[in-house]
Amino acid sequence: MRKNIKILADSTCDLSQELISRYDISIIPLMISMGVTSYKDGIEVTNKEIYHWSDETGETPKTAAPTLGDAQDFLKPFMLEEKEVIFFGISEAMSATCNVLRLAAEALEYVGLHVIDSKNLSTGIGLQIIRAAELAEQGLCVEEILRDNHNINGRVRASFVVDTLTFLHRGGRCNTVTALLANTLKLKPEIVVVDGKMDVEKKYRGNQKSVILKYMKDLEEGLRGAEPDRVFITHSGCPEDTIKDVVTYLNNLHIFNEIFVTQAGGVISSHCGPNTLGILYISK
Repeated sequence: MRKNIKILADSTCDLSQELISRYDISIIPLMISMGVTSYKDGIEVTNKEIYHWSDETGETPKTAAPTLGDAQDFLKPFMLEEKEVIFFGISEAMSATCNVLRLAAEALEYVGLHVIDSKNLSTGIGLQIIRAAELAEQGLCVEEILRDNHNINGRVRASFVVDTLTFLHRGGRCNTVTALLANTLKLKPEIVVVDGKMDVEKKYRGNQKSVILKYMKDLEEGLRGAEPDRVFITHSGCPEDTIKDVVTYLNNLHIFNEIFVTQAGGVISSHCGPNTLGILYISK
């Protein structure tokens, strides 16, 4: 990586620790509030604890951007090292995180920060991060990396199927009647990210494993038009045999050079609930 360029992101990118280390990415956690107590995503609370608390209380944890103080502390070391920093944040339509980083840089008078609104979530952000890190390793300058992201930002394809609408309902993202009917009829929506916002694409019916298999087959046409570098399978705690079936299916397409499996962090899991799975890639 160019020595004067550093890639940063927030915890909603859902990259594994292996990938974070491999590409030398620094992560700032979002906040997860469970009752009166707040925790740092990926550091102070697990998905299992989130689900347990939510089931016990009938509530969904509240999620929030990092504090201004935490953002300043996060940026200071890179400012002192005179790094040019590219920060990838969760969609600005979903969170104030990008703006908090801008305000932190302004307070520090740090002119080396470049904030990218990923217009995405989870490894839809991760795909952009890895591409930027690879370009930096190849010696491209900040302006060239920013220009490349502008070109591919709208081609990131992020979608996932949820097992239950209970968590989306608790978080105010679907109404009571919709959640009740969907759960009773075992309807499983496919959620897609479009222009930085979540929307429902399709509705499946059945147990989650069969739904995931239908979902991935429905994606095949899009997958065949994908950039071949990599694809992500990101989940919030699905059974190993289900994940294995998805990996096998993607391998048999003979499209991707790398297939990564990552587990969603606390922020994404808080809103989607357990047994959610998504397939994420960049379209050509």
